[in-house]
Amino acid sequence: MSVKDVDAILNELAALLEPVLTHYQWRPQLRDPADEMVLESAANARVGALVTYNLRDFIPAKRFGIQVLTPEQAFKYFDLAIPRI
Repeated sequence: MSVKDVDAILNELAALLEPVLTHYQWRPQLRDPADEMVLESAANARVGALVTYNLRDFIPAKRFGIQVLTPEQAFKYFDLAIPRI
């Protein structure tokens, strides 16, 4: 993909985002403190899935009812076409 293509995709995603207020009452949950805000945002937004290659570190997300999927699993789960790079 070109830089222009990536920029267009990121702009489309940014248009869909909604701000989420986080509450820090659940810390610590994860091994990596840098990942805590990701989990807190996902929990506060009540998302159904968190998409990451870092599956092992996000196992505690399941306590919040959040599935942890790789990008490939997410494309299959949500029945999306996997983009060709």
